[in-house]
Amino acid sequence: VEINMQRFVFSFLCFRFKDNRKDDIWLVDFYAPWCGHCKKLEPIWNEVGLEMKSIGSPVKVGKMDATSYSSIASEFGVRGYPTIKLLKGDLAYNYRGPRTKDDIIEFAHRVSGALIRPLPSQQMFEHVQKRHRVFFVYIGGESPLKEKYIDAASELIVYTYFFSASEEVVPEYVTLKEMPAVLVFKDETYFIYDEYEDGDLSSWINRERFQNYLTVDGFLLYELGDTGKLVAIAVIDEKNTSIEHTRLKSIIQEVARDYRDQFHRDFQFGHMDGNDYINTLLMDELKVPTVVVLNTSNQQYFLLDRQIKNAEDMVQFINNILDGTVEAQGGDSILQRLKRIVFDAKSTIVSIFKSSPLMGCFLFGLPLGVVSIMCYGIYTADTDGGYIEERYEVSKSEIESQEPTEESKEQEPRSGDALVPTVQGPKDVLEKKKD
Repeated sequence: VEINMQRFVFSFLCFRFKDNRKDDIWLVDFYAPWCGHCKKLEPIWNEVGLEMKSIGSPVKVGKMDATSYSSIASEFGVRGYPTIKLLKGDLAYNYRGPRTKDDIIEFAHRVSGALIRPLPSQQMFEHVQKRHRVFFVYIGGESPLKEKYIDAASELIVYTYFFSASEEVVPEYVTLKEMPAVLVFKDETYFIYDEYEDGDLSSWINRERFQNYLTVDGFLLYELGDTGKLVAIAVIDEKNTSIEHTRLKSIIQEVARDYRDQFHRDFQFGHMDGNDYINTLLMDELKVPTVVVLNTSNQQYFLLDRQIKNAEDMVQFINNILDGTVEAQGGDSILQRLKRIVFDAKSTIVSIFKSSPLMGCFLFGLPLGVVSIMCYGIYTADTDGGYIEERYEVSKSEIESQEPTEESKEQEPRSGDALVPTVQGPKDVLEKKKD
């Protein structure tokens, strides 16, 4: 009775949430009871709810079993588990960041607040600079550029912060050639949007929403795929303090810092700890430490064609990539896709046997055994049938060869009155044997 009552209350709350959700701001985790990632998120989600409540946030935190209430989940476009969404009026924002407490809470604060936040003073501007590593600012009055800025902000607010300010509030070191303007502040400097060189404003913001140098992991590489930039990565072992490992990381950092103006439109820089993910992505075994340049939009990559001794060598390597001197490997051709299917299947099988040998034997040994028995049965049946058919054909041919002999003997002319004894045919012999 208690379980049924809990289900009734939960159902009532779900339908109440569906009817009244537009009156509040909701941060909802859509989960499935059997999902391992959902179970891993559960304690983090509880911490998010407690902290949001303790700081008096207007955002209400909840969770919903998407398998039991599939109609509600479908209404919000839930296709995988767990799915985190912030629901604000008629809008639903997907969370695509790391599943940590701080990142989820920052997402909730950013999206639940104003779409574009005003910066009324220099003190507020400095405060924002200290708090956010990357943020965008529109400077100027009403204009078509501001309308584009608002449209871009409504789409990309899930990733970064958007502000507006007057020219007087901007720091003195910022030089504006024309007004209005859109700027991105990051890496202790700023870049100005140029419609002629940078193209669409939303695409430019999507490319520039990352710092120039990053600690790269699999999730971040997936996000960088939307930027269209090449990613130069020093693949190292962070636990290894040898000169070679630290030197490559320092070279990539130096290029990202000193050649920022030259490469920031085309390149992203960073380092990755370990080569496991890179090996899976490249379907190859890379030796650590090394440098690899990835094009995550089409799965191409570039490997070193020289020894990197200093930043100048790395710059030359990058320039050779840009002018097409260095040959690209990989890609998304049909052959590469087939290779990827084979590689993924092999990797899955190996991982299953490594994690659970008995399970691997059961999953793959049992079907192979059944197929082997079926093949053996088919082969045996064909062999016996062929033998019987062959034996039948031989016996039939023997009888047919004997029939002309009988006819020829019956038609032989008699000499004189002598009687020639008749030769018994096989048929007579068989009749006698029957008798």
